[in-house]
Amino acid sequence: MKKFMFLLLAVILAACSSAPTAAPTEPPAPTVVEPSPTPVVVVQTVIVEATQPPTVVPSPTAEPPTAVPASPTPVVVTVVVEATQPAQAAAPTSAPVDTSATSGLITIDQNLGAGWFTNITLTKNALSLRCQLSKQITFSVKPLDPNIAQVDFYYRIVDRSTGSAFDWQNAGRMPPDATGNFVLAFSGDNVSANFRKPNAWLDFQFIGLSKSGGVVGRSEKIEQQVTYTLDCP
Repeated sequence: MKKFMFLLLAVILAACSSAPTAAPTEPPAPTVVEPSPTPVVVVQTVIVEATQPPTVVPSPTAEPPTAVPASPTPVVVTVVVEATQPAQAAAPTSAPVDTSATSGLITIDQNLGAGWFTNITLTKNALSLRCQLSKQITFSVKPLDPNIAQVDFYYRIVDRSTGSAFDWQNAGRMPPDATGNFVLAFSGDNVSANFRKPNAWLDFQFIGLSKSGGVVGRSEKIEQQVTYTLDCP
């Protein structure tokens, strides 16, 4: 038995001496951590105590596209003033003057004499066919050029309702007076029957003639200075 034990021990020792010696194990290389390209975001929450409650903004009320904004309704105030006493019409400061019914002369602007005539006057500015108050007008004119030995009186009728003007008509020569003026009494009957209108203008013009009958000078056409009617205006 002892022999067997010694033999087993010898085999174990021989096995241990013949086994290869294991190489020392090297420690593992340290793992290198490369920096990440992604930045690190640090979120810090700060709590601030509110000093007043936040304002609540009301949401806008949607309107249809075709809706028209309502305009403010106008307020109409009616004021009724009750008169304490009946109103009295103010008395006119002066009585109206009817120049056509007076004996005074009506003077026409001397510029309308066109440098050939001056002192152009007429006794009325209204002529009528049947109204006795305006039955006749006396025209007077004085020539400035000594070569004017005769003066013809021309007229035309202009319908005030339509504006239509008739042709100029020669009413004849104006007789001279002792003061160097030429005077003509023109009646409503002197207007040609074809030209008589119930509401018209009587325009007129003076033509200065020499002794031989040649035209020396003309006045301007004097328009809308005299009215012509069939009856009293």
